[in-house]
Amino acid sequence: MTGSGWLALRTLSGPSWVRGSGPAVLKRLRDAAVVRPGFLSAAEEETLCREVEPELRRRRYELDHWDAAIYGFRETEKARWSEASRAILQRVQAAAFGPGQTLLSSVHVLDLEPRGYIKPHVDSIKFCGATIAGLSLLSPSVMRLVHTQEPGEWLELLLEPGSLYILRDSARYDFSHEILRDEESFFGERRVPRGRRISVICRSLPKGMEPGEPGKPSPAC
Repeated sequence: MTGSGWLALRTLSGPSWVRGSGPAVLKRLRDAAVVRPGFLSAAEEETLCREVEPELRRRRYELDHWDAAIYGFRETEKARWSEASRAILQRVQAAAFGPGQTLLSSVHVLDLEPRGYIKPHVDSIKFCGATIAGLSLLSPSVMRLVHTQEPGEWLELLLEPGSLYILRDSARYDFSHEILRDEESFFGERRVPRGRRISVICRSLPKGMEPGEPGKPSPAC
């Protein structure tokens, strides 16, 4: 897929953050796979990194995930946040989730080491609902979505530090998604070197789950 495909821009001027296999898939996922670069200021990114670092530091990087979707990672579920971080997460909720959507009470924090990556997978509907929204911290990365039935249909998202990505509905269930490993990390012809990457991920409540019911960590990116 490197160096091929169409480039398209979602409502933003300047460089493109989304590219795909053709106009049809770009149109189909226009509102289902969204990137908002520069969502965080440098100070806000530092605030989140500083808050999650102590909990992550107590864990070791692992090579095997419970569903075999992630390599070279550590993760945590975090329900208590500082006032400054809560304000950021409230902005994420307003930007990504509809008024009728309830969020899981815990936020998923995923830390990939520089050689870590996320394999192609489709999130289970048991553990998160129709919408996920993630803040990307520290390192740029490329997320690739591939249609589960038509692998020639694909989309790639350039996720730079401070950006917000949103996956909804068809992008969640009809397409697999992955974070490319460093040696594969290209966005078209552009090399996107991978370093350590932290993502802070908010998720809507799965159907049938009560708001206070604990959910299992999702392999979402």
